[in-house]
Amino acid sequence: MSERIIKELVDSFWKLLLPGIKVTIPLTAISFTLGLAIALFVALVQIAKVPVVRRLVRFYVWIIRGTPMIVQLFVVYFGLPSIGIRLAAFPSAIIVFSLSVGAYCSETIRAAIESIPKGQLEACYCVGMTFWQAMVRVVIPQAMRAAFPPLSNSLIGLVKDTSLAYSVAVVEILATAQRIAARTYDYFWLYCEAGFIYLIFSTALTWLQRRVEKHLARSA
Repeated sequence: MSERIIKELVDSFWKLLLPGIKVTIPLTAISFTLGLAIALFVALVQIAKVPVVRRLVRFYVWIIRGTPMIVQLFVVYFGLPSIGIRLAAFPSAIIVFSLSVGAYCSETIRAAIESIPKGQLEACYCVGMTFWQAMVRVVIPQAMRAAFPPLSNSLIGLVKDTSLAYSVAVVEILATAQRIAARTYDYFWLYCEAGFIYLIFSTALTWLQRRVEKHLARSA
């Protein structure tokens, strides 16, 4: 590695890190929060066996899990304008990532809820709680503790998946690396540096995940 490349990587590091802080992190946080809300709703609808709606959410999960995320991004950002719906790049990415998180995490949450002994739900009925009250007050808090590790893995995966937003003109880490590389022609090193920044974010989340898991284990 030449001195020129080292200097270039040092200079470009902050240029790559800044979009990561301003774009990648907010995109991940907003999408994951909305996706968790969707996932919880979908999981509860399936467990409660709500007529019609249950079939609709199953269809939604089937579609999202069965198609590539980049295709979904293209449909929302490039396809919707053909039917009169125009969305900016960032909201388009949030919609797609949120729907993806919702579909995948709904199965995680559903499995976690179903792992709670049914006797607890029956006990809630005995004291006069409705199904939804029992879920909110008793079942879901326990289920979320069990679901925390796989949900954390989904969050880490989402951090890396946000790189796909580059394909719809969201200027995040990878897009910035591409722009710099197009000027300097040092594609290899700049893409490696972009990957290193994603690795930093993922490592920080992994460390946080382990700390929270230890806390949950002590408080169990």
